[in-house]
Amino acid sequence: MNPRIHRLRGIRVGWGVLALLMMMGIHAAQARVVESANPTALGQDPLNMHIMEGFLPPMWAIIWFVVALPFWIIGLRQITRLVATKPESRLLLGVSGAFTFVLSALKIPSVTGSSSHPTGTGLGAILFGPFVMSVLGGLVLLFQALLLAHGGLTTLGANTVSMGIVGPLVAWTIWKAMQNRAPLWLTVFLAAALADLMTYVTTSVQLALAYPDPMGGVVASFVEFGTVFAITQIPLAISEGILTVIIFNALMQTAVNELRTLGVQGA
Repeated sequence: MNPRIHRLRGIRVGWGVLALLMMMGIHAAQARVVESANPTALGQDPLNMHIMEGFLPPMWAIIWFVVALPFWIIGLRQITRLVATKPESRLLLGVSGAFTFVLSALKIPSVTGSSSHPTGTGLGAILFGPFVMSVLGGLVLLFQALLLAHGGLTTLGANTVSMGIVGPLVAWTIWKAMQNRAPLWLTVFLAAALADLMTYVTTSVQLALAYPDPMGGVVASFVEFGTVFAITQIPLAISEGILTVIIFNALMQTAVNELRTLGVQGA
């Protein structure tokens, strides 16, 4: 097949995937609007994977913003350089952001009365690294806080650290460590699944630091918060790993040139 025709087909399919993801995101947003009309709306649930607005003490809210800031600065510089030198990467940037937005907007109730959701950050971390993903994750969290009442502005720093920094760092580390040492599908699966799990672990740490148990301190509080999330988050992480493998394989078929430009293994 003519390489140019193959490329054009890949671009059309890529835009189709992006459009589908965005439509799913719009549907999720509409569901949030309906949900906000009842007293069990997302904003009323402090034990969501996105820490709700005003739930953290001011000191901890500021600390997590300070931690996130260097990653945002480096990530913005990397995105600016990437778009300038490799403009064809913009499509994959959009797909990565949309994938994160859609998955992390899905609120799945837990039997403990809390709720959890996938994160979707593993794919972007594999393609672009943790610093770029910290910016994409931060933007996703900002829009979700403003449009879906999912998370909050005062907790944006904390939520970025857990979902946009720690998760992608774990995914990127696994991706780099396992290259040429394991099957590609297994590497992608573990990167996405463990990024999801470490996001919930980090959120549990953040909540435990802010609200230590009166008797057992931070450790006991971490166990309590972690147990609440674990029942739902572990199967979610496995599901997210499988879905990320499927999306990654689709990109390997439709965006080969773009992946090669980014230096993705196996493209």
